[in-house]
Amino acid sequence: MKGLVRLSIFHSNTLINMYSKFGHIRWAWDVFDQMSHRNEASWNNMMSGFVRVGLYSEAFGFFRGMCVHGVEPSGFLIASLVTACERSDCMLDEGLQVHGFAVKIGLPCDVFVGTSLLNFYFTYGSVSSALKLFEELPERNVVTWTSLIVGFSDSGDLGQAIDIYRLMKREGVCCNENTHAAVISSCGMLGDELLGNQVLGDVVKSGLETNVSVGNSLISMFGSFGHMESACHVFDHMDEHDTISWNSVIAANTHNGLFSESLRYFYRMSYVHKKIDSTTLSTLLTVCGSVDNLKWGRGIHCLIVKMGLETNVCVCNTLINMYSEAGRSEDAELVFHAMPEKDLISWNSMVTCYVQDHKFLDALELFMEMIRVGKARSHATFTNLLAACSDPKFLVVGKSVHALVTLAGLHDNLIVGNALVSMYGKSGMMADAKKVFQTIRKRDEVTWNALIGGHSENAQPDEAVEAFRFMREDGVPANYITIVNVLGACFTADNLLKHGMPIHAHIVQTGFESDMYVQNSLITMYAKCGDLNSSNYIFCHLTVKNSITWNSIIAANAHYGQGEEALILFAKMRHAGLDLDQFSFSLALAASADLAMLEEGQQLHSLAIKLGFDSDHYVINTAMDMYGKCGEIDDVLRVLPLPGYRSRLAWNILISAFARHGCFQKARDTFDEMLKLGVKPDHVTFVSLLSACSHAGLVGEGLAYYASMTREFGIPAGIEHCSCMIDLLGRSGRLAEAENFIKEMPVPANDLVWRIMLAACKIHGNVEVAKKAAGHLFELAPSDDSAYVLYSNVCATTGRWEDVENVRRLMGSNSIKKKPACSWVKLKNKVSSFGMGDQSHPETKQIFSKLGELRKMIKEAGYVPDITYSLHDMDEEQKEHNLWNHSERIALAFGLIYTPEGSPIRIFKNLRVCGDCHSFYKFVSGTVGRKIILRDPYRFHHFSGGKCSCSDYW
Repeated sequence: MKGLVRLSIFHSNTLINMYSKFGHIRWAWDVFDQMSHRNEASWNNMMSGFVRVGLYSEAFGFFRGMCVHGVEPSGFLIASLVTACERSDCMLDEGLQVHGFAVKIGLPCDVFVGTSLLNFYFTYGSVSSALKLFEELPERNVVTWTSLIVGFSDSGDLGQAIDIYRLMKREGVCCNENTHAAVISSCGMLGDELLGNQVLGDVVKSGLETNVSVGNSLISMFGSFGHMESACHVFDHMDEHDTISWNSVIAANTHNGLFSESLRYFYRMSYVHKKIDSTTLSTLLTVCGSVDNLKWGRGIHCLIVKMGLETNVCVCNTLINMYSEAGRSEDAELVFHAMPEKDLISWNSMVTCYVQDHKFLDALELFMEMIRVGKARSHATFTNLLAACSDPKFLVVGKSVHALVTLAGLHDNLIVGNALVSMYGKSGMMADAKKVFQTIRKRDEVTWNALIGGHSENAQPDEAVEAFRFMREDGVPANYITIVNVLGACFTADNLLKHGMPIHAHIVQTGFESDMYVQNSLITMYAKCGDLNSSNYIFCHLTVKNSITWNSIIAANAHYGQGEEALILFAKMRHAGLDLDQFSFSLALAASADLAMLEEGQQLHSLAIKLGFDSDHYVINTAMDMYGKCGEIDDVLRVLPLPGYRSRLAWNILISAFARHGCFQKARDTFDEMLKLGVKPDHVTFVSLLSACSHAGLVGEGLAYYASMTREFGIPAGIEHCSCMIDLLGRSGRLAEAENFIKEMPVPANDLVWRIMLAACKIHGNVEVAKKAAGHLFELAPSDDSAYVLYSNVCATTGRWEDVENVRRLMGSNSIKKKPACSWVKLKNKVSSFGMGDQSHPETKQIFSKLGELRKMIKEAGYVPDITYSLHDMDEEQKEHNLWNHSERIALAFGLIYTPEGSPIRIFKNLRVCGDCHSFYKFVSGTVGRKIILRDPYRFHHFSGGKCSCSDYW
């Protein structure tokens, strides 16, 4: 009878195990429920069944019922319960309770329990708890050691994983195939080829080289090293291939950019192996996140739907990543929201997608949703979220996330610690970054790079170089990122002599000069420090130049004011067959904008559209800016994305364009529309808005915007905002208020502030205030010619000719020359420029003849010259003659002769247009019936029908 009962229990346990393996947990439960006698295996099989099918809450309910029945749990059952907590991603508290229960009943030393707890703590990112648990285990087998190695490897601490492997070897524990597979994978991810070959020797010695899991790891490792011949050799000589083998060789090819080879292996797999799984498709999707390969990605997406895998969590996560890398956050959102089930990776991937697309608010809102639905947060969640908080305006949120990191017990996680240092550095809080840095016990090169990068971004070259020195003293090897960060901290001539050149010498000494990223940073560093010759020298002597290198030299020339050379380099880059990217176009369009070269800008924009960059926000924004600076406001509106798809930068460019072209009401309306759509303004928005108010004389509105900037939007006033306010008050004649504003400014007054004040004094003839402003300017910028010229003009306007002579003598003694006025017109790819009274042009006779005609026509129309703008001590006739020699008049006469009748004329001037020339342009536009667009350094003037867009206030 006893034998029959045992047989019945055996058969019942077999049925429970079979049904649960096939996912029929209810059938397994029916068998269990009908058993009159149950042994330990019955309870264990049922518990493992619940865990296997993902019914984690039910597993806990089953456990409670078991305790009620007085059944003493085994180590296997407790291990299954811990596994349920690990796999759920949201049962951290329950897992801690199970650990406490295991301690209470004396099972923490059980190997199964200990191993499952190790996996549990690593899953939730609590590395210190896992290590402490391992050290307390009295008995460790190969599975325990392997779990610890895998845990460190999965958490990103590959060096620690290798150290554990070495310790395991020293203690005489024999490695199995899983150990070797984990260590080989870690070697591949570390990029340590020497160590990988040493481990391969151990594998051969152990006779495991033909093992499938070891072979799969070897394929991945050789793929990581770029040795595709070795990877394919391992694959071809394996006794058998499982699905992982095929996936590994496909992944190795994709990792090395061999997308075509990946597709060939995929084709062979589909015919030979005939078992394509979610990993296969996910692997192929990883290389489809680019403009060129996105079409393949969409095709694979269709195949996924056809195979019924569109609900597979792993596949959906890879789709989210693919669309994210391709800049298609909207498509990633569609995949995310359509997922019936989401794991922690799904949430983290979507947060990452928002961060990469600069949708920081969306990332933070998604994190709040994670909290609301009770989703656990891993170190990856916090790392991504801290990246979203790197913007200074999210600093308060970043500090809150820091507090949540501490509450979650992840404060000692190296990856999270590095993210915190980076966040505080990018937010300008270097004191806080250093505090976090000092709490990190085991710093790696990423930690040091985050600190050095923070000093670099905050323009602290001395601190950056000092941290670099401490890093070397600490024995942490520098990588190319370290060097790039240190070079990025140098931006002045003094920095170049003190740090830049010695670092360059160190680069040569340590062999970093062959690194392309370092080469590009050297080009940029020398240009920023004012040594463009060295930048060009480095570029010319490089044997290999990629797109980034070309972009660097183009940016260097543009930064140095060599816009024409930047455009020439862009053309050479294209002719060299290099791939043009969005940065290439952005740089070239920006150079066209600064030079006001409309035709070149139009050609660049057309080429960008032809190459598929028409939807790229970098290209769109720089194209808008180019059209705005070239006087084509209609084209700005044509390129402008729809309101719901505009970035904040696009809104800022639009407001700035309206302000520059005198459309002040449209600038204000755009700002109001921006707020209604929930787009928060930044400091650039208010610079454009305050500038618009200044040029329109809207003093009340400007004061209101300035007050709301800090009070309502929390944006601190910078020197740019203060300059706009002084300009606003000064232009309107409220010089006393402007003086008081300077005294109460939250930032120190610089030379720009006093230059603006001096210009306002010239408009209103206030010599007393002008003298004070000039004194400050002479002190802050003694070699600036505009300080002397402006003060001299104020004195001339008020008839103080003796003071004018004194200023001119002072300029002579200091070897300061006035910047000559220059105006130019671009016709048929040729630029014709004219100076004061310029008679060097081949068509001078026709130009001055045309000027004579215009003089006669506009005098008949009522023009009376305003000789107060001729700032020389001479008779009235001579003063009027001088006005007719102004460069903008000569340029206009030339333009009228050589442009088609009825077409608009575009003229550019390097200095502010004088009041009498402004009046001259108005009369000409009305008399000849032509539209004239004049751009000076401050704004655009659109003349038409005898009126100007500035309403005579500029």
